[in-house]
Amino acid sequence: MRIAFALPLESEDRLSVEAVRYGHEVVSRCSTAHELASRVDDVRPDVAIVAATERHLTASLIAVCDEAGVRILPLVGSEVERRHASALGLMESTDSAATWSEIEREFSIIPVRAVKAGEAAPTQQRSGTVIAVWGPAGAPGRTTIAINIAAELAAAGKSVALADLDTYSGSIAPALGMLDEAPGFAAACRLAGADSLSISELERLGQRYGAGRGSFWVLTGIGRPSRWPELSAARVASSLQLCRSWVEFTVVDTGFSLEVDEEISSDLFAPRRNAAGLTALREADRVVAVGSADPVGLSRFLRAHVDLVETVAEGRVVVAMNKIRASAIGLNPVGQVAQTLSRFGGIESAAMIPFDGMALDTTVLSGRTLADAAPRSPVRIAIRDLVQSRLLPPSPRKQRSLRAVRALPGG
Repeated sequence: MRIAFALPLESEDRLSVEAVRYGHEVVSRCSTAHELASRVDDVRPDVAIVAATERHLTASLIAVCDEAGVRILPLVGSEVERRHASALGLMESTDSAATWSEIEREFSIIPVRAVKAGEAAPTQQRSGTVIAVWGPAGAPGRTTIAINIAAELAAAGKSVALADLDTYSGSIAPALGMLDEAPGFAAACRLAGADSLSISELERLGQRYGAGRGSFWVLTGIGRPSRWPELSAARVASSLQLCRSWVEFTVVDTGFSLEVDEEISSDLFAPRRNAAGLTALREADRVVAVGSADPVGLSRFLRAHVDLVETVAEGRVVVAMNKIRASAIGLNPVGQVAQTLSRFGGIESAAMIPFDGMALDTTVLSGRTLADAAPRSPVRIAIRDLVQSRLLPPSPRKQRSLRAVRALPGG
């Protein structure tokens, strides 16, 4: 990746050496925002890393970079600098004392090659994990769960992309207060169809949700349901495959329908309305199946779950029952839901997510995740536990502890 700097000399010397060691090309080292702005057209960087001071970061520099398609990454050394960056519309920042590996992780910069002899090379070919979030018709909370799974993965220090593949009612962009005039994932699919999709294009098409507890990429969905033919099976599969090399986790919000369109169409080569969702489910490493914990929602979920496990291996499915509340299911709602799932669906160990209307309304009103808008909400805590226990790999410390327990006599 081509990188330009506008930093104090000490920081510039340190980070430029690290950037080259991690395989990037440093194309410009400037002492002011004005100097960098004058050189953008000549050196054509992919990324500009600047100090968030009035000397190194100005509105005119941002305008020049926006016009040239250059991404600006501000480094802040104080609260005053953070406010300066925020006032200019740059909500994504990191500490000026961060190491290069921390900067790569925070801003999802993909290393190209290692150049230091004898050292392990950072690699562009990463095998990221795809997590699909599915649920039956009836608004069980697919989008809410998908957004907050992405937020919790990001808060755990992972690089994350959230993609909206719902061809019926995509709503990630409005839920996060983002513009969806140019659908990010549909545009990625068009490029994939032309064999032109790359990691740099994904970064250009993606929007960043920036927050204090973790930021992540967002590929918005189609604004009008009539645009569903853009999301063909082959394009979706190619796009998700590249996402594995882009970020560590790709969270996909899918549509509700599992109907195989070939059964209702005589044209075997016609585009399929449900191809995007079905392809995402088949490509996913884990599928979070979301149901609504009320009598109607449970009935819908149990019927649709039969179709889901015919599409996806049951071992890859994590069931999450949402909106659990005594007012809809009676006394001991968790016990009743668990018993119903076990008796009628053979489903054990489902994640139970309570209902907290006030916290969820706050997220919609502010366009933020639960981790930022209501960090102490029981909904947020339940989703965080789901991510940590079912979706993230065990930490090395936990694995060592388990090995130690097994090594004990009688263990």
